Amino acid sequence: MDISQEQQSGELASFLNTLCDLAQVETLGRFRKSVEISNKLDDGFDPVTEADQAAETVLRKAILERFGNHGILGEEFGSINPDAQYQWIIDPIDGTKAFIAGLPTWGTLIGLYKDGQPFAGIMHQPFTGERYLCDGLKTMLHHNKQSSLLKTSSVSSLSDSILMTTSPALFSSEELPVYQKIEQAVKLPRYGTDCYAYCLLASGHVDLVVEAGLNAYDIAALIPIVEKAGGVFTNWQGGSAAQGGQVLAAANSNLHKAALELLNR
Repeated sequence: MDISQEQQSGELASFLNTLCDLAQVETLGRFRKSVEISNKLDDGFDPVTEADQAAETVLRKAILERFGNHGILGEEFGSINPDAQYQWIIDPIDGTKAFIAGLPTWGTLIGLYKDGQPFAGIMHQPFTGERYLCDGLKTMLHHNKQSSLLKTSSVSSLSDSILMTTSPALFSSEELPVYQKIEQAVKLPRYGTDCYAYCLLASGHVDLVVEAGLNAYDIAALIPIVEKAGGVFTNWQGGSAAQGGQVLAAANSNLHKAALELLNR
């Protein structure tokens, strides 16, 4: 079945929710428990847990059973069918450091690209039960058996803005002073939220997210979530952020313009 037909009928949203149900079994059952942790880096700490790997395994299996001709890019197990029109981009636990520290700011990210462009996605935080879902047309929050349509804030001034980033450690020595120009211009900066920051932006609680050093699987699901709620999501030069790198997400075009000018001043 073609994805556009699925989306129109609500089947895409249903499938994204099914995928989250599958991943939750592997992630939530290991959260705040003793889990095996490996380090991907020889110099530094980039952890991966058995929960990451188990969740991605079940997600890949379910996607290929449903859409065998689609591509998949996952953080833990790489890419298959990279030339396919539709690409599922998976981060089974975005915020693994938060996960192993017992903080409920991690989430399962499942994004869908069509012809290389972000199309739909979901962020699921199993501990809180929140699902931020974009079906290609709109962004909804599903929580406690209630659903609400999300819209970003109307804040257009940097001086009135709330800014989030995961950590200043994301930025290189060249990037950090550039980021700090934004931080010094806003009303309130906050750290440590990983994928959750972008969903709070889509919900209207946060106005800006500025990060760097990201991969496609870190933001594939989040781009449509932000954009279909009314936000703007680009790289620091104003171009596509679909492949990661330096990213700027803003609640609206006016705020995005102001932040972009400051980043490039």
